[in-house]
Amino acid sequence: MRFLVPILALLCGVLPARFVLGAPALERGAAITDPSGLRELDRGRFGLSRMLSPARSADVPLTGSQLFALPSMAPVRKALDAEFDRYIQAHKADLPNETIGVGTSFDFQLFDREQLYSPDARFVLAGIVNRMDRAYVAEANCGEIRLIYRLTRTDVTDSGDKAGDDARSPRLPMTLNLVLKARADNAIDSQGKAITCAEIARLWLASGDWPVTGAELAARLTSRDGPLDLIGPDNIDRIETNLQVSHAPKSQTHDFRTDYLLKVFDYDARTRTFEEAPLENQIDRARILANDNLRRDFKAWLLDPVHLGEFDRGTVLIPPEFLAKAAIAPTPIGFSPSRLQPAFGLVQGEDGAPDSVFTEGDVVTALKKAAERGIILQNIASVAGFERRLNDITCAGCHQTRGIGGFHFPGVDWMTAHPSNSTVVPGSPHFFGDQIRRRDILASLRDGEHPDYSRGFSSRPQLRGSSELAGTEYDDGWGAHCYSQRANAADNDRSFSSWTCAKGLACQVLGDASRMGMCFVGNR
Repeated sequence: MRFLVPILALLCGVLPARFVLGAPALERGAAITDPSGLRELDRGRFGLSRMLSPARSADVPLTGSQLFALPSMAPVRKALDAEFDRYIQAHKADLPNETIGVGTSFDFQLFDREQLYSPDARFVLAGIVNRMDRAYVAEANCGEIRLIYRLTRTDVTDSGDKAGDDARSPRLPMTLNLVLKARADNAIDSQGKAITCAEIARLWLASGDWPVTGAELAARLTSRDGPLDLIGPDNIDRIETNLQVSHAPKSQTHDFRTDYLLKVFDYDARTRTFEEAPLENQIDRARILANDNLRRDFKAWLLDPVHLGEFDRGTVLIPPEFLAKAAIAPTPIGFSPSRLQPAFGLVQGEDGAPDSVFTEGDVVTALKKAAERGIILQNIASVAGFERRLNDITCAGCHQTRGIGGFHFPGVDWMTAHPSNSTVVPGSPHFFGDQIRRRDILASLRDGEHPDYSRGFSSRPQLRGSSELAGTEYDDGWGAHCYSQRANAADNDRSFSSWTCAKGLACQVLGDASRMGMCFVGNR
């Protein structure tokens, strides 16, 4: 029963607002999700083969076996294989009575790596997402544009002839995110002028108003006045991978669980290879807790008032010495604190376990110091708020929150003849809920203003004064994440006091371990 809530969250958060009759697409001007348009782009210069090997013919897709035979991808394959081996070894040590292997006969069913390196599978363009809201990371490059590719079997034709109308999608549970600089280094336009962030943002926002799809949309996106005209192999910054490493159906000895492996590979222009790199803000909990010096240094660094302010706003960039190069994101995790969460155990009470990093007193003192320095915190107003931010600032913690499985952007599936809603919906509730904030930042960049790059908690979107999400599952509607309020205001945590439900709905929680729940009709 403790997993009922996250499963309901998945079900009620599947259908984005753009499927409501007459509603504008939430992702307009900030993402490209038109299936037929993506098909045309994939067949042209935005197919993975052309992005990683520009000399290749656009008519010849890059199969999995060919992709990982590229010299640039050799370190990626080596690292993924090593992570698989470590995962299996750790599983055998931690769960010796749970079998693990490829196939349904095992308790933990591993992803078949042969499919990843197969000549009968390839990465298909499943979406393009504007992330100029991340320009605070590298302002000179105006943030990022992400080409998201989904691993897909190619032994099923896109016309559905072999599969039949009722066949399951040929897609496999892995995405490859090719992260591009929104503005390449020293980029100039066709007139020899430096390309500005304002111009890039203007092109993207303008494309959200185009009433075209398919080939016409693809042609306009890649034309001289289209936002994708500025994108090519010279923009490549890194690769991010998200792979369902194992799936564990419920049995007599364990609950339903799926583990996702997250990795990042920076592009080295000198060697022309993708090299394993730390995941942004993925706190290496085990290594920090095992090393007294790291524990001390991490606490001092994060509780510094300036860094604490960035941490609160969601713009913090934790130094690499505190970060991991891989993360396992188990789902579902529910709302109660759990060892499945990346920051579990880092915060303890004054008399808590000695292997924690922060005590409640540490956090309270740091919040007071920040206030004395005139730093206004937007999200963290309590120890619980600090602890929640520790989780959702990480890659794994964010992917565990309001995702579809372990993905925030599974992407559209244009290779099936009759895709169902489950394969049409490109993004998670977290993805759609964040579109207001992202478009607001794009508008600020377009208008030459300094954007507010802050973001709220992953569970609740930052509305930026807009009412577009009111009454929806993304904010306070049916299925939204909420905090169970008590009559006495003093009993409510100030970090979550705004997490209420729309009129006619009540915040319902399961169990007594957490006051986090979901908005549903009626009382518990």
